[in-house]
Amino acid sequence: MTDKTDTPTMSAEEAAGRALVARKTFEKEAVWLPMLAVQHWNAGEMVVDGKTFTDCLIEGPAVMAVMTGTQFDSCHMGVAENPRTLLLKPVGEKIAGVVGMSNCRFVRCRFAQVGFTGTSEMLEGMERDLLSARKESAAEGARA
Repeated sequence: MTDKTDTPTMSAEEAAGRALVARKTFEKEAVWLPMLAVQHWNAGEMVVDGKTFTDCLIEGPAVMAVMTGTQFDSCHMGVAENPRTLLLKPVGEKIAGVVGMSNCRFVRCRFAQVGFTGTSEMLEGMERDLLSARKESAAEGARA
């Protein structure tokens, strides 16, 4: 017969972390990217995978590694005089110290204090999108 005291109990903090990792959707809330990453790492998942964020504020400070299948739809990527400032090009073969996001979707989200990194192709595409959005915004401001 086993004693019930032998069974380790989960702390409230650990239970909340596991619940965060299990969630697939986030809507109209602030998401602190470093905490999201740490909770996934504590659960043995080195990449945040398969989540959808809608109308959320994604907060850093953090660098997001944009991986396969991750999409941004009508998002505000951050404030910078030069949008290229938000993009960080990896120098080595691998990237360390970043929050990997794979197969995630961001819909109408705002990013605050988040930099972005990934493959050269991803960075070039994001640069085009950021510069294009900036030109469209300037043109709308001139018309108003």
